[in-house]
Amino acid sequence: MVTVSLVAAVACVVLATMWLLNVAVKSMKLKKVIDKIPGPSALPLLGNSHQLRGNGADFFATVCNFAKEFQDGRMYRMWLGTDPYVLLYGADTVDCLLNSTKHMDKAYSYTFLHPWLGTGLLTSTGEKWKVRRRMITPTFHFKILHDFLNVFNEQAEIMSRKLNGHVNRGSFNIFSTITLCALDIICETAMGRNINAQANSDSEYVQAVYSIGEIIQNRQKNPLQWPDAVFSVIGAGKEHARCLSILHGFTNKVIQEKMAELKDKHNEHKTLKDLTDNLTTDSDNVSVGTKKKRLAFLDMLLCEGEDGTHLSKEDVREEVDTFMFEGHDTTAAAANWAVHLLGSHPGVQQKAQEEVDKIFGDSERPASMEDLKEMKYLECVIKEALRLYPSVPFFGRTLTEDVTIGGYEVPKGTTAVIITYALHRDEKYFPDPERFDPDRFSAENVIGRHPFAYIPFSAGMRNCVGQKFALMEEKVILSTILRKFSIKSTQKEADLKPVGELILRPGNGVFVELTSRGH
Repeated sequence: MVTVSLVAAVACVVLATMWLLNVAVKSMKLKKVIDKIPGPSALPLLGNSHQLRGNGADFFATVCNFAKEFQDGRMYRMWLGTDPYVLLYGADTVDCLLNSTKHMDKAYSYTFLHPWLGTGLLTSTGEKWKVRRRMITPTFHFKILHDFLNVFNEQAEIMSRKLNGHVNRGSFNIFSTITLCALDIICETAMGRNINAQANSDSEYVQAVYSIGEIIQNRQKNPLQWPDAVFSVIGAGKEHARCLSILHGFTNKVIQEKMAELKDKHNEHKTLKDLTDNLTTDSDNVSVGTKKKRLAFLDMLLCEGEDGTHLSKEDVREEVDTFMFEGHDTTAAAANWAVHLLGSHPGVQQKAQEEVDKIFGDSERPASMEDLKEMKYLECVIKEALRLYPSVPFFGRTLTEDVTIGGYEVPKGTTAVIITYALHRDEKYFPDPERFDPDRFSAENVIGRHPFAYIPFSAGMRNCVGQKFALMEEKVILSTILRKFSIKSTQKEADLKPVGELILRPGNGVFVELTSRGH
């Protein structure tokens, strides 16, 4: 018996040693290939992880400083532990990813979103992603976006009343005011529920949304917390589980109520076409049919597919939670950066105000779809703000086959990361790139620009399905502020300390002074 146990133990040691040697040999071969790409010096086993310590602002500054250091090829390599990363920030170098139908898999770091978002549209791949994309794209139909306009206007008006309390009262941080408005908008449009975040920012659900995002971001940049067992012991595993319980509990409850409601109505609307056929598109009275019932993404996800199939409750929750994540922080951050830039550039602000004054005059009426179409200069302001401060500063993909980028061989399995923030600062396409100039996006100035020089909503097959929704929401929020207030930024751009992880946020908030325009 002892002999058998000893033999088994020796066999295990031999197998383990062979496995480790095999891993070591593969790692050495991989290292020889990857290290031909310029990049910062890496330590054995740790790689460059030690250089990415510190808070979110330090992490982001380090990644961007490396991009400046290795600017010639618009790419560099890093190691997180023993995992190779290739970081790309040139229109030509990102082309092989964004123009590809093969490199569609999201990077490993996205798996840390799975406990919250499952494998919905953002995180899924392969056939599941294709099916979901086909299903969800029609939910951004013009009539449906039109139907959301009342929600945008109502929540922006609540925000405006809150901002009134800050007029002529000195500098204050506007960041949370705009963010809570965006959170109310996405809750009502995604789930058909108003959580009144603007009135109750201390709600359990609101706090859980903020907490889980921070936990995920911290885990993504620390390889020591990647294993679930380690994360649950030395990481924020317990707090992560508590947040998930709150978030999924709320979403499940809303879905259950909506399913019961549809059952009571004997499936009044069976397909998405049934819903859109009942929508009206009156410019000033957006409603659903004669009942003036609000529509939400959830209603559409519960519709019958063209092939007669239905999403399961779990599938629906994945997509609703994905809408909540992607449609809240991103838009809020973009609007905040735009407010800071408008408050720092009086000439641009005046031109934007002249445009909204021409559209609305002294009227207090809410914005219509026709009004939004007329906000051409404000759209340029939004696009230039997104160039300087893209809401998503990084996009990550896992290479599914060997590929040549910038003349370098990059092996299958490598994580490729597009640094949007650095990509948007390429002097080849944006001379004097740090300067805020909305005219870069005038009709005549965008002609001939490389399609991948500016990608705030990503590009290619995995571009953001909700970008029209986001631009509409930003136009409503910003035009509401510009109609009623003049903005003066009380920070220099160097004071903002961008924190770039999942979302690019100003680390020190957005401090402004407001004066009334007297409308």
